[in-house]
Amino acid sequence: MATATKAQTKRSASMTSTAGAAGQRAVRGAAAPKIAKDVLDGKATPLKKAKAALDGAAAPTLKRALKRAVKPAQKPGAKSARMKANGATVTLDAEALHAVPAVQPDGAAALDGAAERVSDAFALDVQRPDYWDRACADLVKRDRILKKLIPKFGPVHLLSQDDPFVTLARSVVGQQISTAAAQALWQRVEDACPKLVPQQFLKLGHEKLAACGLSKRKTEYILDLAQHFVSGALHVGKWTSMDDEEVIAELTQIRGIGRWTAEMFLIFNLARPNVLPLDDLGLIRAISVNYFSGEPVTRSEAREVAANWEPWRTVATWYMWRSLEPA
Repeated sequence: MATATKAQTKRSASMTSTAGAAGQRAVRGAAAPKIAKDVLDGKATPLKKAKAALDGAAAPTLKRALKRAVKPAQKPGAKSARMKANGATVTLDAEALHAVPAVQPDGAAALDGAAERVSDAFALDVQRPDYWDRACADLVKRDRILKKLIPKFGPVHLLSQDDPFVTLARSVVGQQISTAAAQALWQRVEDACPKLVPQQFLKLGHEKLAACGLSKRKTEYILDLAQHFVSGALHVGKWTSMDDEEVIAELTQIRGIGRWTAEMFLIFNLARPNVLPLDDLGLIRAISVNYFSGEPVTRSEAREVAANWEPWRTVATWYMWRSLEPA
């Protein structure tokens, strides 16, 4: 029991830290060419649509990459240019080239401003759900503990924007092992299957996945997950419009995915505002520490505390986790 408790607490911390890291990677990976036009026109592309345009150009090198690419591309007859940053290559076609300012006497400053506006607008979408500030303001007014915690840790929550299949596959890989072990194992999976799509996992098969270091059971779980995605048994395109319990019911039909994993998916992939993962031992411990002076807490008592968090239980849960592990 103690081992299970420790493992689940680690998984909870791992999921939150993984989400934060993924959000930071998304900010660093904002590729300007396809996003810049909407930003410069005052219409920042919604994150879910913009994500498809990302090619890995790191924000710190974004301005330099734009300058290098645009200047030669605007020579007579040039129809495209290639932009390299952080090991990735992005091709700027004619439409993309028109999205950034011409390199004239003040062109460098214009490019600087374009890159900054792209980065800033995209970062806002990645880092903070549209309800987050409103939820924080409401929780500060109604809850004496969150009134202290929210100002302490700030109102920014980095969300994972991974593909749904990748999010769920990583959760299976990380079950009952440490964060470091899960990261190392997932890296081997990525090396074996760079595209990270269900069809490629099925093509790899049991033997090659097991060679990555996955247990027999986890290999079976991931292949079953991939089969669910490929077969169309999951209503992935409808998840954003389905209510929380409907999504949980669908996900928990997949081998290896229980309610806790489904709730983490609701929080970190779908950004649902009112999820209360009572199976999360990190949350229960945080409620014990913050509301009961460290005394043991039942699920019923935790649910009673969380009733005051409605309809922002996801936000309150995130601050509970932060109270135990600030990083």
